[in-house]
Amino acid sequence: MRGVVFLGNRKLEVQEFPDPVAGPGEVVLAMKASGMCGSDFHAYRAAGNPAASLGLGGGSGPVIAGHEPCGVVHSVGAGVDPGLVGQRVMNHHYKGCGRCKHCRGGWSQLCRKGITVYGVTGHGGHANFMKAPAFTCVPLPDALSFEEGAAVSCGTGTAYGALRRLDVSGRDTLAVFGQGPVGLSATLLGRALGARIIAVDISPERLKLARELGAEHTINPREKDPVSAIHDLTDGDGAECTMDCTGQPEARAQAVRSADTWGRVAFVGEGNNVTLDVSKDLLRRQITLHASWTFSNTGQEECARFIADRKVTLGTLLTHRWRLDQAEEAYRLFDTQTTGKGVFVF
Repeated sequence: MRGVVFLGNRKLEVQEFPDPVAGPGEVVLAMKASGMCGSDFHAYRAAGNPAASLGLGGGSGPVIAGHEPCGVVHSVGAGVDPGLVGQRVMNHHYKGCGRCKHCRGGWSQLCRKGITVYGVTGHGGHANFMKAPAFTCVPLPDALSFEEGAAVSCGTGTAYGALRRLDVSGRDTLAVFGQGPVGLSATLLGRALGARIIAVDISPERLKLARELGAEHTINPREKDPVSAIHDLTDGDGAECTMDCTGQPEARAQAVRSADTWGRVAFVGEGNNVTLDVSKDLLRRQITLHASWTFSNTGQEECARFIADRKVTLGTLLTHRWRLDQAEEAYRLFDTQTTGKGVFVF
C-alpha cells in the first residue's frame, strides 16, 4: 500500500509500505476518508525530524501521516469480535496503557505512561489501510459520510469538546478566534447549539465561509481591533464565551479580553505562549479559563450523534477532496490557510 510521510520543511512523499496485519486485539481499517488537520503543520513545516519536533520522540522509520481516519473494518486479530468486519467506524487516534484512570475513562491521550498518536508516532490514515487497537474504533452513524466522520475524528470533535467545556447555549454570544477547520467547526456547531457567533480571522475567504456556516458577525483583525469590535457588538459587555483556535499569543490575549465579566474562555490552539495581566484580565473579571485538548472516545461518539441527530450540515465545511497521489498539491493549498476542510478519499 501507499502512505503519506511528512519530511519536514514543507516536504512530503507518498511511500510504499507493506499492508498491515492485525495482531491480537487489533483491527485493520480500510480507509475511506482521512482528514487534513491544522496540527499537521507542526510536522509538515518542521525543521528536522517531524515527530521529534512535537516532543513525541522519533521512530525507527517513516511514519504514515493522518490522524483523522475513517473507514470500514477490513479484518480483525485474535480476541476481536469478527462481527466488526464491514462496520463503518471512525478512529480515536490515541493509544495509552489501557489500564490507568485516564485510559479507562476514554482519555487515552492523557495516559502518563506514554502514548501512541496515530498519524504522528504510529502509522495513521493517509494510506489505503491502517492498523489500530480495536478499542480505538468509534461507530460512525449511517447519516454521516466517511468524509464527515474524518472531520469528527479530530478537528470537528475538538471544537465540540471545547464547546461542551464552555457549556455554550442559546443564551450566549460566542466569539471564535481563528476560522481554520477547528474554528469553522466551532462556528457551525456553536450556531447549532443556539449561540450567536462572532467569527474572527485574517483570511477573507475563511470569513466568507464562516458566514455561510452561521456566523452573524465577522471581524478581520487587520481591519479593526477585535476586542473593541466584540464589545461594540455586545453593548459594551463582551461575549459570554470566547474560544481561541489559533494558538497565537495575540489572539489568545484578545480572546480573554473580549470576554464579558463572568465570561468563559477556551484555549484550543496548540503551541506558543501568552502574556496576561492576571488581576486585570482574569481575577477582577471572574473569568473561567479552560484548556481544552481534543476529546474522549465517548465524546467523539457524542459529537457524531449530535451532528447526525440535529442534521448539522457538516459537509459544508469540506471544501476540498483529494486523491492520495495529490498530497503535495493538497498540503501546499492547505498551507495558505484560506480553505475549509480538506480530506483524502479512497
